[in-house]
Amino acid sequence: MRWLEKPLRDVALGLRSREVTSAELLHEAAERAQATEPQLNAYKTWGGAQSEEMARSADAAFRSGKDSGALQGVPVSVKDLYGVPGLPIFAGTPRELPEAWRSPGAIARRLIAQHAVITGKTHTVEFAFGALGLNAHWATPRNPWDAVHHRVPGGSSSGAGVSLCQGSALVALGTDTAGSVRIPASVTGNVGYKPTRGRWPTTGIVPLSALFDTPGILARTVSDACFAAADFDRHGAGADFARIDSAPHVARPLRIGVPDRMFWDDCDAGIAEGVRSALNELAKSGHDVKAIAFPEAEAAFDVFRAGATAAAELLAFLRQELPEWIPTLHEFIGTRVEASAHLPAVEFLERVRRLETLARATRLRFDDIDVIATATAPLSPPRVDELVSWEVYRAFNLRMVRNTSIANLLGLNALTLPVALDAARMPVGLQIMAAPGRDDLLFAAGVAIEQALGPARQRRGAPP
Repeated sequence: MRWLEKPLRDVALGLRSREVTSAELLHEAAERAQATEPQLNAYKTWGGAQSEEMARSADAAFRSGKDSGALQGVPVSVKDLYGVPGLPIFAGTPRELPEAWRSPGAIARRLIAQHAVITGKTHTVEFAFGALGLNAHWATPRNPWDAVHHRVPGGSSSGAGVSLCQGSALVALGTDTAGSVRIPASVTGNVGYKPTRGRWPTTGIVPLSALFDTPGILARTVSDACFAAADFDRHGAGADFARIDSAPHVARPLRIGVPDRMFWDDCDAGIAEGVRSALNELAKSGHDVKAIAFPEAEAAFDVFRAGATAAAELLAFLRQELPEWIPTLHEFIGTRVEASAHLPAVEFLERVRRLETLARATRLRFDDIDVIATATAPLSPPRVDELVSWEVYRAFNLRMVRNTSIANLLGLNALTLPVALDAARMPVGLQIMAAPGRDDLLFAAGVAIEQALGPARQRRGAPP
């Protein structure tokens, strides 16, 4: 088995025992990217010489006995919303953003400080405002699970999941405002983690919504995601590899609540069936899986369907920081942004307060359950050539984001993990959501589910 096919923990241990070097890992990652990037198009910018220097620096730190963090020497792709010194930032737009946006925030600084190897900047939807992954300014990354048709990779972190399938990165950084980590993770057969809002800072990241943005992680397994996330949770407090190396667990059967409405409606063939089959397996393995009421979810999505707040927040940001970029917005982005200009301030505040009220009520749902489980994306990723008009795009986009947006709107943390293939042979994700601040329980539940269901690759194979 090549090193980039091993679990992340084993790679980290291999680096520390000198069985493999960071330079060797990067060489393997670059070979994989070179072989498939012309078809998959995961990256807006490949790190090249800068990545090679990062690998040499990581190896030098290991030789001197310095252990800066769990991801030292590990190839990591970064969504092109994060500022990274030395790498251009486009944020999915047709022109490079000003130099100031290259400045790293807390998450990127943590990566750099611990000598992770940033392989490059992955594609994103323009200003992260879309759930399908489409970008008309730059070629849309290709979902690796269809060898015949160019299907969307999910958005807005559109290149992130593709980079994991490609094998050019072991961890991918994304952002999640309404599902932009979990959707691309789900439809490319990976794991995606959205922290509780505020757990990780959003500094140094081009914003979409100050109310709902969170950084997030995509990885190949829950264990890999947990391993990487534990390091970011330390807020740069220094290396403690032994503690990071241990995964959370629950000593009793999980209490899993399954909403009986909305999340299962209008799912493409094989999606609801695949997730419910996985839930049945969990019940047979001893976990407590039960139906619950979740009316707050439907009420929150009604607010989202009416426009929520993101479009208005994006317009305000662009007017203040990047006014020259407004005329270049693609129709599928600009239509929503322009419409928000007519949103009265009173209605904006009413939407915010309505969601806050629903979020408070939602916390009571977790009195007798650990997590809420749903299908992640109800939509099988459409072909790019199907998205021919604003009306078609809007309908697909709204369906794609329906289930994931609930965690953002109601202040929950969430995780998706692959459990099946749908009727089109595209990956299907199981989403679990936990109460605010209970990210530890979320990961413990994810690890338990992954162990009960078995390795994802055995369940759904590998992308063609």
